[in-house]
Amino acid sequence: MNLNNITFILHKPQLSENIGLCARGIKNFGFKNLLLIDPKPIFPNDKILATSVGAKDIIKKSKVYPNLEKSLNKTDILIATSARFRNKNIKHISLEDLKKINFNKKVSFLFGSEASGLTNNEISFSDYTLQIPSDSKFRSLNLSHSLVIVAQVVSYLVTKNTYNFKKSKKIQKATKKEISKMLNFCLLNLENQNFFKQKAKKPIMLENLRSIFYKMELSQKEIRILSSVFAGLSKKP
Repeated sequence: MNLNNITFILHKPQLSENIGLCARGIKNFGFKNLLLIDPKPIFPNDKILATSVGAKDIIKKSKVYPNLEKSLNKTDILIATSARFRNKNIKHISLEDLKKINFNKKVSFLFGSEASGLTNNEISFSDYTLQIPSDSKFRSLNLSHSLVIVAQVVSYLVTKNTYNFKKSKKIQKATKKEISKMLNFCLLNLENQNFFKQKAKKPIMLENLRSIFYKMELSQKEIRILSSVFAGLSKKP
């Protein structure tokens, strides 16, 4: 297993210091990949570089994206961290459960902004949500602290353990990019069919549809089949 397969994504981080400390934490445990979604501070800046200490190389090679979807093109498995239990049909895992994750795949960990964390819309892109155990009366963890805890656990699992997965090598799991392309094609056809008649309900319907497809662990073959189905349904009789 390769540490380069693992990426840490900061969604709309607000404080320069936290960005720098996250980069430092990533490097502490041998990781190299940091992505930022629409950061509030100018990136990079002197405060970010100063707090990153010896991890300036992580900052300099980090990529910034305008939204979450565009950042997931090279992600196979997305794990979103959240201090709150989400009342959604999505797999909730613990730190202990990370040993079941196939780190031979490209795995990304998503962290929300310091003030508000992640919304259900952002969670809907993920395959799993991960909650770090903490005191029930004070669950909120600092962004950089959360990242360091996850990085330490994952580093141990990747470098100390190997797993044998029985799934056939002929089955290629669809990437987030492939799922996104198929989903957008589906939504376009639904728009053309005037499916979203109630405009007020459209955002939550999009969120639920996205959540359904992202958590299904679809194969590339299944993506092609579904795309053909959507194309067929869009044809006039």
